[in-house]
Amino acid sequence: MSDVSNEGNADEIDIVEIVTEEVSDDGTVVIDDLVAVVDGEGNVLATDETIIAADAEGDVVVDETIAVVNADGELEVVEEDVLIVEGDEA
Repeated sequence: MSDVSNEGNADEIDIVEIVTEEVSDDGTVVIDDLVAVVDGEGNVLATDETIIAADAEGDVVVDETIAVVNADGELEVVEEDVLIVEGDEA
């Protein structure tokens, strides 16, 4: 991976991934996997976020959202997919 603190070289691209996990009191497990593409100045160019939630009954929800920077410099969602699997279907 390149160094995003490269004195403002916007031509350099880096991929940053942050994964968080949490378990609630009712046993639901949530994993959030965020991948971002950033330039040398630290500007986010695109993201791919996948959130997975599984409850104690075996129900699972997977939500993936892909966004890219538009002409105004704002992140714009270009694709979102949601998959739901109920525990008794697995």
